[in-house]
Amino acid sequence: MDTISLVALLLTCGAGFSILNHHLLRVPVTIGVLVFSLLVSLALMVVDPLIPAYDLLAFPRSVLGAVNLPESLLNGVLCLLLFAGAMQVDVGHLRSGLASVTALSILGTVLAVVFLAGAAWCVFPLLGHAVPFSWCIVLGAILAPTDPVSVVGMLRRLGLPGQIQAVFAGESLFNDGVGVVIFGVTLGLATGNGEAVSTSGIVLDFCREAVGGGLLGAVTGWIALRVLAWQRDVHIDLLISLALATMTFSIASHLGMSGAIAVVVAGLYFGAGFARVGRARVDEASRAALDGAWTLIDEVLNVLLFLLIGFEVLEIKPSLFAVLAMLCVIPLSIGVRALSVLLSILPVHLRQWEKGRALAVLTWGGLRGGISVSLVLGLPPGPLRDLLLPVCYGVVVFTIIVQGLTMEKVVRRFYPHVTSQPH
Repeated sequence: MDTISLVALLLTCGAGFSILNHHLLRVPVTIGVLVFSLLVSLALMVVDPLIPAYDLLAFPRSVLGAVNLPESLLNGVLCLLLFAGAMQVDVGHLRSGLASVTALSILGTVLAVVFLAGAAWCVFPLLGHAVPFSWCIVLGAILAPTDPVSVVGMLRRLGLPGQIQAVFAGESLFNDGVGVVIFGVTLGLATGNGEAVSTSGIVLDFCREAVGGGLLGAVTGWIALRVLAWQRDVHIDLLISLALATMTFSIASHLGMSGAIAVVVAGLYFGAGFARVGRARVDEASRAALDGAWTLIDEVLNVLLFLLIGFEVLEIKPSLFAVLAMLCVIPLSIGVRALSVLLSILPVHLRQWEKGRALAVLTWGGLRGGISVSLVLGLPPGPLRDLLLPVCYGVVVFTIIVQGLTMEKVVRRFYPHVTSQPH
């Protein structure tokens, strides 16, 4: 299948499922698309054995192989999704909660990896299948970071206080990069390719990827704003922002830095400085046009991503252990999320947050998404991948559908005066 046919097929499915969601489910469009793509996939898996003369799964699996979600997301559209999310963050509120964001995205992610790995290592043998501790750490690295695509989309609908929103979004944007770095290190150790890696080497690699990526994003964002000051065409503004997102990600990848962190910093810098670029004036229409263009890009890519997440269930080999492990890891992941958030923000002394309410919202709003699915699909083929894939997939689907749809009720319970936005 050629590229244009593949894109046309995905856009057609996304549009069709969006229409069905609008008339039937009336839930947020990304969740609705996920539900319908998941239902279609499950229906094909049920009907396929009943028609042995035809392989109903051959075509959708060939499409998934052509798309290659790990490659297309982690080394492709992720830069656009992260940049779009970063531009929406209130930098003033983020700056005031910077200590919280740092603690949650670094310390909280590391704690979540360790806690989930330890819990899974203890539980899996009870279900009849022991998993090496190194691979339990890989599982923790896959599921520890919250997904910025899911979280930022959810925050649009909720009227949370500004500082909570900024910390929520900031954590999800930055811990994505941190989680990918941890995953790369732990996978190398689990597969035996990281035997020569020392603790100091891991720390230096992390600093190069995280700190180096942040500095690169600040530099490219500054350059983009200087270029922006020389012209007054809103269409060129959009081209500059697209070039900034893609080029920053590309340069970071070539230099061995975290492209995710670099793009987030560039997006924050660009979004905050757009109205202060030194031009005679940047009117509201220019900013609205830029925001509208990036909102459209974000919405289309989100729909396609959640469509693919639903279809990726076709990659799973069902088993009794997988089902039992999934049912155990889902509550474990929620408990680990609560514990890691609690321990990471305790040293920050956020009295103004009213910690109990913030803890509940941050815990239940810790959605996983395309990043986790892409990481687990990128594992080397083998029995351990076949064991971890359904577990990770189950956690992702549960958080998106169950936690995503009930998040508004949780917010209203702890913040009764907020006003949610329409879907």
